[in-house]
Amino acid sequence: MTERRPWGSYTILEERERYKVKRIEVLPGRRLSYQRHEKRSEHWVVVEGEAVVTLDGKEVRLSPGGSIDIPRMAAHRILNPGKGPLVFIEVQRGDYFGEDDILRLEDDFGRIAR
Repeated sequence: MTERRPWGSYTILEERERYKVKRIEVLPGRRLSYQRHEKRSEHWVVVEGEAVVTLDGKEVRLSPGGSIDIPRMAAHRILNPGKGPLVFIEVQRGDYFGEDDILRLEDDFGRIAR
């Protein structure tokens, strides 16, 4: 199942009781919302393109093969600074994986819940 978003798209590769795996593609110059999750942690592995990850206010650059852990409740986002697609694999771990476990702190597309 592939879902389109203003920043690109994601495809759920596998979902089980304690984990969920997604393939996420971010369009050039776009970024996901700066967000937190209450019920899950994440691990990201870049497979194509370049990424700038903001994790609790600090920026980390990742190239293909690079990875980062996103602890539960850490503020995070990813940006594609390049001219081609950014593709990364996201492994979510926890006990709930619904899209409503997103607390958006900043969003380029006006999707912050008030």
